[in-house]
Amino acid sequence: MSTTVADVAAAAERLWPAAGAESWDAVGLISGDLDAPVDSILLAVDAVLDTADEAVDRGVDMLLVHHPLLLRGVTSVSSDRYKGATLTRLIRGNCALLAAHTNADVVETGTSAAFATRLGLVDQSPIVPAENPDRGIGRVGTLPHPVTLGTLARALGDILPATASGIRVAGDFDRVVSTVALCGGAGDAYLSDAAVTSADVYITSDLRHHPASEAKENARVGGGPALIDVSHWASEWLWLENAAMELRRELPGVTITVSELRTDPWDFAIVQ
Repeated sequence: MSTTVADVAAAAERLWPAAGAESWDAVGLISGDLDAPVDSILLAVDAVLDTADEAVDRGVDMLLVHHPLLLRGVTSVSSDRYKGATLTRLIRGNCALLAAHTNADVVETGTSAAFATRLGLVDQSPIVPAENPDRGIGRVGTLPHPVTLGTLARALGDILPATASGIRVAGDFDRVVSTVALCGGAGDAYLSDAAVTSADVYITSDLRHHPASEAKENARVGGGPALIDVSHWASEWLWLENAAMELRRELPGVTITVSELRTDPWDFAIVQ
């Protein structure tokens, strides 16, 4: 019997239970016929026009993304707007769309765990534990050997795919760091969490001026972590290969690939 869209949705639920998603999130199947066959799946961080085109051009049966396309309420999916155009292309191309977002963040092999593992952190634990203490938002752990902040930032440049926004650091280049807190994707909501403030460095994305400035100044007065701001897309792209391997075990016979397209929104930067 062939694998169906419903079978893939069920596999995603086993791997990344929807119950683990934040209350504001919108995870699961976004579009697609439950009975349609699925022989191939493409994984990407974002459902944008480029990844929709890639999925349709490759002839895959499902695009599985991290970021939900319809996270916020919409009143139209007209093709003169990006969300409607993306859905139109996928539906016309007989390609289903499914999202695993915060439900994939919190599991033991989720976005932050994948990032922490690539960085080599040991003794990992969540920044914000879930009911299951092995699950939760973010990760904190220890580097195998202490390094300078500058060395760690350069190591991130080797681990993460390159983007125009690069890697930004707040802290002394020569500061020695050992304990690392990190959160794949936007993580400034956790700047004041004890697991973050007690770490030597906090790595996350989308750090805004005021929260980052306040955290930096607090660290000067009372101690606290250096900050490293990386691309949101890049930090979560690392998870896709983990997700692909898990899906291959759940769905033998289905061809599962990871998109190499960079969907970080920034195209270039001017260094002053």
